[in-house]
Amino acid sequence: MAKTNAERSAKAAAKKKSRGEEEIRLHCLPGTRRALAELMAWSGIEEQGEAITLMIHRLHELGPQTSAPLLAPPRHIIELSQNVSLAFHRKSLLMIQQDPGDEVVIPA
Repeated sequence: MAKTNAERSAKAAAKKKSRGEEEIRLHCLPGTRRALAELMAWSGIEEQGEAITLMIHRLHELGPQTSAPLLAPPRHIIELSQNVSLAFHRKSLLMIQQDPGDEVVIPA
């Protein structure tokens, strides 16, 4: 006699629970998805879960010293040009002067 869908689902759930398996979800932007697809193509991997699992294990094998730089998020450095800085300073002075009672203190 064939098993029902409920019986198959219960058996699969019990197996996952006994193995300590849990689901990890990943929401990503198109650029991240594209990068994952390229990594998978380079390595001949067809399943996303397999690729992500392998990446996690390989990074873990590198240890804390070697893997830390690979997991450090890139930080954006914002540098204002001299023109923008000067324009901001001028507009700030105008706004300060429009509010009576405020003193204008020009930094040295």
